[in-house]
Amino acid sequence: MRLLNLTLLFFFLFSINSYSLTECKGDDVSTWDNCIGAIIFSDGAKYMGGWKDGLPNGKGTFTYADGTGYVGEYKDGERNGKGTETWPNGTKYVGEYKDDEIHGKGTKTLPDGTKYVGEWKDGKSHGKGTTTFANGDKHVGEYKMNLPNGKGTYTFANGEKYVGEFIDGILTEMVR
Repeated sequence: MRLLNLTLLFFFLFSINSYSLTECKGDDVSTWDNCIGAIIFSDGAKYMGGWKDGLPNGKGTFTYADGTGYVGEYKDGERNGKGTETWPNGTKYVGEYKDDEIHGKGTKTLPDGTKYVGEWKDGKSHGKGTTTFANGDKHVGEYKMNLPNGKGTYTFANGEKYVGEFIDGILTEMVR
């Protein structure tokens, strides 16, 4: 239902912003250029949205065969720009993409309520960010390859704090 709502919202917004694009003609996707069209792949995946030079371009919605969905911007057939990705298990990412990877600023929320807000590089939390865990703990600081690395503050749900260095997610000393 959530994906259906996102899809309907996308088409409402898309129709407002893409009034100059015409419907794609013919069955040969490689000939689709500066038009709006939809395709269903042999594995059941679907793409609906803008096309340029035979590739998804502009705003589009992709539904993968496993139920994962993406609504957002494409360039030359890859996710580039702002978008929202949802997974069947309830995980959701809202933010920036580059070269088909999560990259830039964004927020990822897991099914248990754990949330990371911050910088991403090549699909991994990397740079400054904040993770708020489902149990109430919170980490604010630097990340590298999905793990706290460098300076940061970890606040436990009971109010205790660690302020200092992290190495591959491990606290190097406790300060209370």
